[in-house]
Amino acid sequence: MMAVYEWKKVNFTNTRNQELAGLFYTAGQKGSPTLIVCHGFTGSKEGGDKALRMSEFFAHANYDTLLFDFAGNGDSQGKFEDLTLSGQVDDLKSAVDWCKRQGAGKIVTLGRSFGGTTVICHAAEDKRVTAVCTWAAAASLMDLFTGLVDEDTGDPQRVMLAGNEGILYLKKTFFKDIEKYNVPQMASHITTASMLIIHGTGDDVVPPDDAKLIFNAAQAPKKLFYIDGGDHQFEAHTKQVWELCLDWLLEDQNA
Repeated sequence: MMAVYEWKKVNFTNTRNQELAGLFYTAGQKGSPTLIVCHGFTGSKEGGDKALRMSEFFAHANYDTLLFDFAGNGDSQGKFEDLTLSGQVDDLKSAVDWCKRQGAGKIVTLGRSFGGTTVICHAAEDKRVTAVCTWAAAASLMDLFTGLVDEDTGDPQRVMLAGNEGILYLKKTFFKDIEKYNVPQMASHITTASMLIIHGTGDDVVPPDDAKLIFNAAQAPKKLFYIDGGDHQFEAHTKQVWELCLDWLLEDQNA
């Protein structure tokens, strides 16, 4: 008899006492492998419904999935302008804590774009993670984000960013924070988890070479897949990316 999965709205708190909103797709069985998904910069847990459909796809391999909004995004508490990479790493750790309290077995983290950067930096410190998957993860953070700075606001505390989502504001502490992170070096510190790195050759947001920087630094076991012509969102290659991830998870699970 196949397990019956259902969606549950959940909430948990980070160490900054902010309530984070999540969606948990589960059959309610203790010890199930659990996939924790981290959205990209300015994103949300639903991923325009793609993350929901992906969770249902992974359930065919008996994976529970937790989708959640980082603080200051989606339905979670906090202000977007207070966002930092360190804060997102902390949020992810709190998500792992929550999953373990639910009786989760193997923990896999998957992150897209800046969420991919987050899962790398988190797994370098949190040995409970047994597998890490990144989609279009950024490695050269200062190059990427300084390129988005639109103009000097005259505000000593904030900067203005211009991107696909329009005009955004971030505190300058965001840039001071990312200066502390050498992403390839963090990847080299992941010693208890296997890695799958996926990037599109047509990505015009995060350079495809960032994937090589991460892959070359990471320890085995590791895999790198380039999606020919894939853009930053993998718009025309969604199912292909899901299938790559699922095959890798099943291979890793049976290793």
